[in-house]
Amino acid sequence: MPASRNRKHLLIQKAPFTEEYSPPRIKIEEVKPPGPPDRRRHAAALADALTKVQREAEAERKDIGFSVYDAQPGFYIDFRSPPAVELALESLENKQQGIEVVSVRHFEHEEGVIHQAAVFVPEGKLKHFFDRFREYAEEETKTGKPRHEKLVDRLESLRKATLRALWTDAEEIYPEDDEVIWWEVWLRRHDEKELRRFQEFAEMVGLKVSERRLGFHDRIVMLARGTATKLSASLDVLNDLAEVRKAKESVAYFMNIPRDEEAEWAENLRRRVTVAPEGAPAVCILDTGITRVHPLLENLIAPDDAMAADPEWGAHDDGGGVGNMGHGTEMAGLAAYGGKIPEILVSGSPVKMRHCLESVKILPPRRSNPPELYGAITGRAVAYPEVNTPRRPRVFSMAVTATDRRDKGQPTSWSAAIDALASGSTFDQENGNLIYLDYAEENARRLFVLSAGNIEPEQMQKEYLDRSDLEPVHDPAHAWNALTVGAFTERSAIGDPDFSNWNPLVPPGDLSPWSTTSVGFQEQWAIKPDVVCEGGNIATDGENFEHEIPDLNLLSTYYLPTKNLFVLSRATSAATAQVARIAAIIRSDYPDYWLETVRAVIVHSAEWTNAMQSHFDNVERKKDKARLVRRYGFGVPSLARALRSAGDALTLVAQATIKHFSKGKMREMHLHDLPWPRDVLMTLGQAKVRLRVTLSYFVEPNPSRRGWKRRHRYASHGLRFELKNPIETVDEFRKRLNRMALEEDEAKPKTGGGTEWFLGTRARDKGSLHSDFWFGTAAELAETGIIGVYPVSGWWKDQPKRDRSEFGTHYSLVVSIETEAQDVDIWTPVAQEIGIPVEETELPVGI
Repeated sequence: MPASRNRKHLLIQKAPFTEEYSPPRIKIEEVKPPGPPDRRRHAAALADALTKVQREAEAERKDIGFSVYDAQPGFYIDFRSPPAVELALESLENKQQGIEVVSVRHFEHEEGVIHQAAVFVPEGKLKHFFDRFREYAEEETKTGKPRHEKLVDRLESLRKATLRALWTDAEEIYPEDDEVIWWEVWLRRHDEKELRRFQEFAEMVGLKVSERRLGFHDRIVMLARGTATKLSASLDVLNDLAEVRKAKESVAYFMNIPRDEEAEWAENLRRRVTVAPEGAPAVCILDTGITRVHPLLENLIAPDDAMAADPEWGAHDDGGGVGNMGHGTEMAGLAAYGGKIPEILVSGSPVKMRHCLESVKILPPRRSNPPELYGAITGRAVAYPEVNTPRRPRVFSMAVTATDRRDKGQPTSWSAAIDALASGSTFDQENGNLIYLDYAEENARRLFVLSAGNIEPEQMQKEYLDRSDLEPVHDPAHAWNALTVGAFTERSAIGDPDFSNWNPLVPPGDLSPWSTTSVGFQEQWAIKPDVVCEGGNIATDGENFEHEIPDLNLLSTYYLPTKNLFVLSRATSAATAQVARIAAIIRSDYPDYWLETVRAVIVHSAEWTNAMQSHFDNVERKKDKARLVRRYGFGVPSLARALRSAGDALTLVAQATIKHFSKGKMREMHLHDLPWPRDVLMTLGQAKVRLRVTLSYFVEPNPSRRGWKRRHRYASHGLRFELKNPIETVDEFRKRLNRMALEEDEAKPKTGGGTEWFLGTRARDKGSLHSDFWFGTAAELAETGIIGVYPVSGWWKDQPKRDRSEFGTHYSLVVSIETEAQDVDIWTPVAQEIGIPVEETELPVGI
C-alpha cells in the first residue's frame, strides 16, 4: 500500500553548475534536388518571368491611378519549388536590400509537396535576382558547381504574387473575388508608418478597418472588411502587406429540486465556507462575465474584481449573446469549488477556500457584433486585474475558443498573443503593441489555463475516439506556453428511469466524447492537451445521443440565481475551470513556485487512467505513443500529487535561469547534481522504480508564417534535458552533451545508451513543456542523479539584435522517484541532506 502523501515537495535552493556550451556536431546529409536538365535555359526562363513580373506590376500600378501616403512601392513575387523539393528560404531573403520572405505555403501534389514563398522586393532591387540567375547560368564555384545552385535549382517557377499568394489560412476557405468578409491582415513592420498607410489605403478603396490591433515585434495584425478585389490593390501601391487570413469568431438531483430547496442547500454551503485570506491567489476568469450576487460566489469575488475588457459592456454575465450567457458564472462555480459540488453540498463539512475569484468579460453582450481581434481583447483583459490588484498572484482561466478548426496547431494572432503575454509581454492599450518592459521582472509572466475546445453535439458518433482524433484543438488552445486542458470522464451510471434503455457512450476513464486533440497536428507543433480533467459523458440508445442527462454531467452555478441556482456543466470548459482551481491552490501552498513550476507540477502530477493506459499497452513504437499523448495529454492531474510527496514518492523541484545565446552562438548549459537517495536505492537493489522528469519554460513567439526555419522559427529558444545514465561517468556525460567539454581532437563518448525513456526525445521534445518516464531498478537509478539542461536553437539565435538571452530565461525542472517497495523512505534522507525539517504536513483543509 502506498504511503500517505503528507510530505512537502522539496525545493532545491542549490544553483546548478553552469558551463560554456556548444552542441555536439551532427552530420546531416542534405538531399540535393536533381536540378534542371539545362541550367542556362532554366536561368533564362526565370529571368524572363522576372521581367514579366516587373512589367505587370508597373502597368497595374498606373491603372490604379492613386498613391498612398509615403508608400515606397515594390514587387511581390510568388516563388515555387518543384514537387518534393524545399525552397532555399534563407537564399530568397536579403535584409540589406530590403528583400523579405513574407509568407510561406505548402501544397499537396501527386509527385510530392510543392513549396511556395511570397517575397517582397523593393523597387530597384530586382537586379539582385537578375544577377543571381545570370551568375548561375555562366559562373561556377571552385568546386565546379554553378553559383547560387542551392537557390536556383530549387526554383521551378516565379510569377507576380496575387493576394492569394499571401493567404496563409486554409486553402478551401479563400473567398470569391467579390465576397465580402472580415480579413485578418498582417502588416510588415519596417518604418512605423505602415498602419497609417494601410488606413489611408482602406479609406480610398472602401475597406472597413477595425479599431483594435495587435503588434508583434515585426508584424501588426488588424481586421479589415471588404472583398479580395479591393484588398488586392494594396499589393501594387503599398509595401506593407505580409499575409492575410480569415478573421475568427468565438464561441441529477440538484437540477430537479424546487427553487426553495435549492436555496436551502446553497445557504447551508455558504455558511460553511471560509473565504481565502487577503493576498491569496485568484483564478481570473476570462469569459462572458459573472453574476456576483449568486449566493455561492458573492463572498468569493469582490465588486472591484468583476471587470470587462470594454467597460461599456458591463461586468455582469450576458456576454456572447444567446447561447453563451451564463458561461462565465458556470466557470466560476467550478473554479471555486471544483468538480464535486454535489458532494460538497451534502457533506456538511467546512470548506476553507485557498483562493478567490476575479472576472473579466471578454465577449460582448450581443452575438451579432463583428469579429473581434481576440488576441488584442485578451491583452486588454489581463491588464485590468493586474492594475486593479497588482500584487495578487493569479491564474488566468479561459474556456472561450474560436468556432472553426482550420489552424491545426499553426500559430494564430490569438494563440501567439497568449504566448507573448505568458512570457512577459505587456499589451500597450494605446497602439495595441505587445512589448517587453523588463523580462527579468518575476510578476511579468502569466499562466493561462485554456480549454482545448469541444466537438459539437451534432458531430457525435459511436467511434468517439476516431471523432476526437480528427477534431483538432481549437484556437487559441494550441499556444505553447498555456496549460491546455482536454476532457475525460468517469461518469457512466445513469439513474434516470426515463433513460433505462440508454447507455453511456464512453467507458469510465476514457476520453470524454466532447474533447478535441492534437493527433492531426504536424509533428513539430506542441502536444495538446497537456492534461485532461472530468468533462462528462453522453448517452446513446444505439442511434441517438443525449447530453443533458444530469448523471453524466457536472454541477455548477447558474447565472440567473433568481430562477435557478445550479446548472449542468460539461466538456473541456468544465475541465479547464477545475484545473485552474488546482493551479491557484498550488500557488497558495507554494508561494515560491514560479509560474513555469506551477504548470510543470500540474503536468507532473497527471496520470493516465487504466482505460488510457490500456491503449499505451497495445503499442510499442514511440511514434504511436506520441500519438496517444496527443489524445490524452499526460493524463488526469491529481491535487494531492501536485501538493505532496510521500515517504516512497519523492518529488524534487529545481528553478533556474539560463542564458541561451550570445552573438548568435550557444552560450551555456546547466548540470543539476540533485540530492539523491543513493544509499536507500542501493539497498533496494533490483526493486522496480519509476523516475519522471518534467521541464517547463516559456518562449517568445514569432507567429508570421514564413516557413518557421532559422530566423523565422516560431519559438525564440528551446531547452532539452538529459539524464546521466548508470554506466557513464560525470565527465563522459558532460562530453556527450557538450562539445566544449571535449579535449582537442577528442571524439564524443559513445555512452548514450542504457536510459530507455517511455516516450523518448522524438515524442517529448515538442512545445515548451517536456515530460517523460524512465523505468528500471533501484540500483540503476542510484547511479544517476545528474540532469543536464541545455539550449537548442530559436529565432533569438538567428536575430541577435532581438535576442533577450541576457535577461535569462526561467525554467523549472521537476523530478520524482516512486517505488512500490514496502516500508521504504526515500524522502527523509534527501530532506536531511538539503536541510529541510523532517515533518509530516497534511493536505490543506477542504481540498
